[in-house]
Amino acid sequence: MPQVTLYLDEETDAKARAAAAAAGVSYSRWVAEIIRSRTRDQWPEQIRALAGSIRDFPRREEPETHAIEPGDSPRIPLDD
Repeated sequence: MPQVTLYLDEETDAKARAAAAAAGVSYSRWVAEIIRSRTRDQWPEQIRALAGSIRDFPRREEPETHAIEPGDSPRIPLDD
C-alpha cells in the first residue's frame, strides 16, 4: 500500500488528530477518508437517491415554461 508524508504545522496536526479521535478512527484512516471523499468520481449514493424526488423541479430537457412571476423583477444578465 502506498504511503504519503504530510508536512503540517503543529496546530493543524493537533486539530486533525483530535478530529480523527472524535470520529473514533486512526489518524491515517481519517486522512485517507478525507482524500477519498475529495476525489470521488461520482456523487455519493445518498445524493444520487434524491434524483427525481422534487416533483416540480424542471427537468433539464424540458424548456422553461414559466414566465416571470407577478411582482418579480426581470433578470438582467451579468456580462464579464
